[in-house]
Amino acid sequence: MRVQGRPRLRVGISRCLLGEAVRFDGGHKHDPYITETLGRFFEWVPVCPEVETGLGTPRESMRLVGTVSGIRLIARNSKTDHTEAMNGFCARRLEELAGMGLRGFILKKDSPSCGLMRVPVHGRGGGPGRAGRGLFASALLKRFPILPAEEEARLHDMALRENFIERVFAFDRWLDFVESNPRPKELVEFHRRHKLALLSHSRQPCQDLGRIVAAAGEIPMNELLSRYALAFAAAMAVKTTPAKHAEVLRRIYGCLKKRIEGEDRAEVVGRIEQYRKGMAPLIVPLTLLQHHSRRNPVPWMEEQTYLNPCPAELFLRNHV
Repeated sequence: MRVQGRPRLRVGISRCLLGEAVRFDGGHKHDPYITETLGRFFEWVPVCPEVETGLGTPRESMRLVGTVSGIRLIARNSKTDHTEAMNGFCARRLEELAGMGLRGFILKKDSPSCGLMRVPVHGRGGGPGRAGRGLFASALLKRFPILPAEEEARLHDMALRENFIERVFAFDRWLDFVESNPRPKELVEFHRRHKLALLSHSRQPCQDLGRIVAAAGEIPMNELLSRYALAFAAAMAVKTTPAKHAEVLRRIYGCLKKRIEGEDRAEVVGRIEQYRKGMAPLIVPLTLLQHHSRRNPVPWMEEQTYLNPCPAELFLRNHV
């Protein structure tokens, strides 16, 4: 399905976040931002590990318990151990998901099956430690190590939201690229188009990727793509900051500087500094730079994914 000329990206999601009454208490955790905003661009693939394992709704609540044999999924009152049933479900469901072309996954916070981080793990004595990960979430990341994944609660932090959504669209571009059976020189081009985007996350990972690309033609293509994919996903997962963005903006400005009039130069520099200080959203200096770029085209810069990493309708760069 296409929205405004774009295909919707297939993204996995915990079913309760869509408003489905699959929670242990018979309720749901509907998230309007997910359904009303992201739903315009993502095609949801709903998963509820507990219901799909065969447990009813409502049902006895469960929790993670640390034992000598590892983390177990235990019913709170009856102490029934659901670990093996859940692990069996994960193996079957992840095999199905492997053929669905997922571009990301949004998981339910604190869930003993879906929680991505800091899920309480109970042990003998003392209170629960918050260092666990839900059994399904753990199996998901093991099976798909470069798949962008995030918890719904963290998407209400604008920086984390921007990071996740940018990663989803970058991962989509990567999968489309791999499916095109690329040659070594085309990997060089892919990397070149993403250079500013990578620099906005971290300089070191960008340099590491550059060294991988430099080996294009010297090692088997499958190995080259595998190494690049892991490093690319890790680089894009690093959060951006105003300082990092400002550095990229100044780099763009440096390419245009000789083509811009004196007063216009001062305006660009001023807008970048306003953004860096938190006085204006990123979209302000970026729009100004794009305006000057259209008047004075720089071919390599116009192809940079940094300028349009995801649909403008998501307004990810409009916040201060």
